[in-house]
Amino acid sequence: MSLLTQLVALWLVGRQLAQTLTCSRWGTPSDSGLFEDGDVIIGGLFNLHFMPPVKDQRFTLEPDNKPCTGSILKHLQNLPLQYIYAMMFALEEINHSSTLLPGVKLGHRIHDSCALPAWEMQAALSLVGGDTPSCEQRVPLIIGGSSSITAHVLSRLLGPLSIPLLSYTASSPSLSDRRQFPNFFRTMASDTYQARAIAQLAIKYNWSWVGAVVANNDYGLMAVKEEIQGAGVCLSFLETLQRENIESEARRAALTIQASTAKVILIFAWFTDVIELFLQLEKLNVTDRQFLASEAWSTSSDLRQSTFSRKVARGVLGVAIRRSPLPGFGTFVRNLNPWLRPNDQFLKEFWEKEFRCSPGIAAAPSSSSLPPCNGTESLWDVENLFTDASQLRVTYNVYLAVYAAAHALHSLLSCPDVSSSPGRNVACSLHTQIKPMELMEHLSKVNFTTPQGEAFYFQGADVKAKYDLLNWQSSPEGEVKLVLIGRVDGFDLHLNESAIQWSTGSSQVPVSVCSESCPPGTRMASRKGEPICCFDCIPCADGQISNTTGSTQCNICPSEFWSNAERTACIPRQLDFLSFNETLGITLTAVAVSGVTVTTAVFMVFLYYRQTPMVRANNSELSFLLLLSLKLCFLCSLVFIGRPSAWSCRFQQAAFGISFVLCVSCLQVKTIVVLAAFRSARPGAEALMKWFGPGQQRGSVCLFTSVQVVICIIWLSLSPPQPRPDLKIPGLQVTLECAMSSVVGFSLVLGYIGLLSCTSLLLAFLARKLPDNFNEAKLITFSMLIFCAVWVAFVPAYVSSPGKYAVAVEIFAILASSYGLLLCIFAPKCFIILLRPEKNTKKHLMAR
Repeated sequence: MSLLTQLVALWLVGRQLAQTLTCSRWGTPSDSGLFEDGDVIIGGLFNLHFMPPVKDQRFTLEPDNKPCTGSILKHLQNLPLQYIYAMMFALEEINHSSTLLPGVKLGHRIHDSCALPAWEMQAALSLVGGDTPSCEQRVPLIIGGSSSITAHVLSRLLGPLSIPLLSYTASSPSLSDRRQFPNFFRTMASDTYQARAIAQLAIKYNWSWVGAVVANNDYGLMAVKEEIQGAGVCLSFLETLQRENIESEARRAALTIQASTAKVILIFAWFTDVIELFLQLEKLNVTDRQFLASEAWSTSSDLRQSTFSRKVARGVLGVAIRRSPLPGFGTFVRNLNPWLRPNDQFLKEFWEKEFRCSPGIAAAPSSSSLPPCNGTESLWDVENLFTDASQLRVTYNVYLAVYAAAHALHSLLSCPDVSSSPGRNVACSLHTQIKPMELMEHLSKVNFTTPQGEAFYFQGADVKAKYDLLNWQSSPEGEVKLVLIGRVDGFDLHLNESAIQWSTGSSQVPVSVCSESCPPGTRMASRKGEPICCFDCIPCADGQISNTTGSTQCNICPSEFWSNAERTACIPRQLDFLSFNETLGITLTAVAVSGVTVTTAVFMVFLYYRQTPMVRANNSELSFLLLLSLKLCFLCSLVFIGRPSAWSCRFQQAAFGISFVLCVSCLQVKTIVVLAAFRSARPGAEALMKWFGPGQQRGSVCLFTSVQVVICIIWLSLSPPQPRPDLKIPGLQVTLECAMSSVVGFSLVLGYIGLLSCTSLLLAFLARKLPDNFNEAKLITFSMLIFCAVWVAFVPAYVSSPGKYAVAVEIFAILASSYGLLLCIFAPKCFIILLRPEKNTKKHLMAR
């Protein structure tokens, strides 16, 4: 409440209390209303007349200068009139009850506040101040506060006096604060509940992008901000309507609705404001929105019967106060007659408006120029909101408020030494004046069952929320009818979806989103500076999936799985390996087989010309053994091709290591023999060759090779390579490779080969300039240079090659080094043997 409103309230309290001390009468509230004496008087404030608001009217300090009289020109409203007679109906039931307040008659003082807070404040102060000539019969409790703003003002106004205020329509959540409003009670549920129900509807139908139009006051504004936005629903806009400038405000809100992409619009406002809003929407031809209605206008017959609503507001889905039957009330209303109630100013005014005649009652002479009634007029022939007892909603709240007050009085006035049964004598306490503070305490503890069998109690200031969910549906006759489609009990929502008729005119649920839900295979990415409901859809990365609509993140597939092309499911990864069927495998196989063929051909040539000097030179056994080892090198490369298995992983590394050690050992022994042969030609060194005879040469080769054999046996026994998919490399295809369980073992195998190779290269380099016409050391030097170059380049290429290409690199290194040895050592010899036989003589070979 604003500071100005509080100052006004304090000023009015001070003025009224000052006048109460002298028993003077202030203003004219007692001149118009319904009054009946009793042992206890209950006050009632209702907005019977509606005066069109003007700017700053709510702060009028002299309401008596603008009389709120019963003129038919002041917009007499039928529903508030029904509320008044619901209060009187309840009072009559209680006064005739033998169990509730027996021996006590309840009276009433009912005033019309004309929907003006200033008038309502004046009337309330008049009630609690004892506005009678004798300054007696002050009202201990008021049923009023027809709006949240008025309830705020009245509760603060009556708080210092501890006068309970029992409201039947005020629904602002802030009124639940017992520290600020300890004297406030209500039979109307807090807006929190209906806002939560609307939020549940939005979530249920995936309306993540909703527009909101609310009254510029406590009604709905707080609930919309806390409940709707708190539930994860984004507001496309939040427009407020100021009643004093309703035409321009409605125009602005209508333009916002037209421009917005939100197809679902929530309206928390009074029905008169909604009428103006719908008129503006009709002018703009906005007819494709789904409206969600608060209880203030969801049941409005004026809206439903208007022609523009049928065009603009089809399929409205609304929350309404729970409809409850009130047996006997319809008959009570239709039997009302001004001749039977001569002091009833409100009934007389209604009679004049409805029948266009004056009852002509002596007790209440008419100032109008209407003709006199003939006495045959009856409300049984009238069909309007006043006589319609089929939609009792707020009316029933008024009825409950009266019964709550009666039960609080019953508890307060009961004699303490009498049984607590409902029929006990309560008149024993009437000799003392009722203290409002005590009445307020008893009111907070009431717990009773209504005549309709409904349990009633307060939870602080509130009651349990009970709403109907209604749907505006067009009938074949062109009328818009209210159809019950569900209920709200507290925070629980019960909905009959099949009964809903949407704004589309069918059962097709409207779509209202800022961004369409991201399909499976994508995730939501928020847009910078926009609400979370506005986002872009980003495809999941490789190896990640989202299998639901609207995923906020992509899930990583397990290592054995990979995402499919649509990124919607994880599928088993396909095993890949270097096979004999693919181009690379076929090429490498062909090269290896060619190497074996060429080596075999050389072997056959050497075998055929084994008696020639070229073959016999430098130990022909080592040459044949070298050709055999080269053939093994070519053949071992084939073991690397095909699906890896436990035996193939072990065999390929052993065959590779032993074959190359055998090959390099032969070369090293050959080089040593060359060096020894030339050294033994020097004087005094004839015995040197005894240590490098054929037996020693074979033994040296076996010794060098046995070391590699021992290394392989230990390695493959303790930690052999195992066939294992390489899951570290991303992709649908995963390479099945021979994983090295022990890098140390594999390093020793390669290291030993490298050691022998470097030693051979060094020895061959030293023997390259020995004085022979055909010095085999030169050939060994070139072959070992190629061999070492290939395997030095192999290491980085092998490490950087992914998957099966690492295997291809190793095969290529084996083949390249094998071809290098074969060609560098045996090509020149074959050339002389086959093409230059004249040089295949001992004399030529020994020439310098």
